[in-house]
This record gives sequence, structure tokens and C-alpha cells, in this order.
Amino acid sequence: MTGQIVKIEKSWYNKLAVEFEKDYFIKLNDFLTEERAQYEVFPPVARMFSAFDLTPFDEVKVVIIGQDPYHGEGQAHGLCFSVPFGVKIPPSLVNIYKELNADVGFEIPKHGNLETWANQGVFLINATLSVRAHTPGSHQKKGWENFTDSIISVLSKEQNNLAFLLWGNYAKTKESLIDQTKHLVLKASHPSPLGAYKSFFGCRHFSKTNEYLKSKGVEVINWNLPKDLDLKLF
Repeated sequence: MTGQIVKIEKSWYNKLAVEFEKDYFIKLNDFLTEERAQYEVFPPVARMFSAFDLTPFDEVKVVIIGQDPYHGEGQAHGLCFSVPFGVKIPPSLVNIYKELNADVGFEIPKHGNLETWANQGVFLINATLSVRAHTPGSHQKKGWENFTDSIISVLSKEQNNLAFLLWGNYAKTKESLIDQTKHLVLKASHPSPLGAYKSFFGCRHFSKTNEYLKSKGVEVINWNLPKDLDLKLF
């Protein structure tokens, strides 16, 4: 199969090439071609696989699973919970920052770009990798979930000592794909304003992740992000 949707970082392509030949993925590619011909779709094609480009397969240490890309103008850039520099920080990420501050003394920046995490091995993957503009959930159950389930499965099978952070009921359904004899699984409610007060605040997932990585002889994540980039954010 050919087509722009398969332009993905080489190490990931080697692991996932068989998926691109399956019926579900061919149908997904056809669906996306039709969607982009008729509607605006986020993220842009060039950013759809940013999580893979920034975090090659063998460099993954931590997996954070989101559900859908942001559906607002300019928000989605291929990393779950993250937005480009200059875009207002979304409510869920505001709460992630609050928990980081309480957990590890994180200094809250004025932006929501998490590429610094991705470059350290934090794989920020949404279960659905595209969405029609201003239409949340519009690309669910079109095949993306099959694809991202295969990603979680291959990470679980072929890697060791990963930390999987499952936030919210949807992410928790992925627990069955993960071999917990080889990996750490941490669960909490979703960091959205509706869910954060249930079990996200106080979960201490960031310090627990680093404690686990350190215990396995793996370099820990520096959760701090670049600050004060002199950008007009709002």
C-alpha cells in the first residue's frame, strides 16, 4: 500500500508495516482521503504521526494514551494533550500541570507544547489520530482504534520496563493489552475538569514513573518544559 498516511518514522514503520496492508487500514486510508477532500481535518497530514517521529520505537520509556485529537483550529499537532506554541493551554493540560506542580515541583509554563517530553521518550499517542474540524469523535470507529491497539500490543511485547499512564475510562480499557509482568501500569481518572477531582489530582504518576524508571536503570524523565518563550498566547 502507498499513500501519504503511511509516511511514518522508519523504526515504527518496520514494526507496523503489516498493519498498513490489512483491510481495516486500507478502508481507513480511503475514509481519510474522502474526509480531507470534503472537510478540514486535524491535525494536518504532516503532523499526524508526530508522536512517532519524535519518539522512535526503541526510545520509548513512557506511554500516555489520549482519545481524540483536539478539534479546534490550530490545536492538534500529533501529540495527545499537547498544543503548539502560541495556542491557549486546554483545560485538561492545565490540570496535568497542576498535578505535576504538586507532585514534582513542576514550574508551570505559559504554553502547552509537550515536544520536550516526546524527545525524552514519552510516547504521547491518541487512540484516534485524526478528527474532522469542530466535530469531536468524528473519526472514531473508522479503524484507528485497531491501529493504536496494535501499537500498544507491540510495545508491550517487544519492549521492557515501560510505564503506561492510563487516564480515564477509555484509556483504562487498554490495560488488557499490556503485560504487567514486564511493565508498570498506572491508572487514574481523566485530567479533564469533569474527571480530575476523582482520582487524577494526587495520583503522583509523574514521580512514580521516575521512581520505576530509576529502579530499572533507565534515565528518568525531566518533566519540566521550556518556560517564558515570550509568546503571545491568548
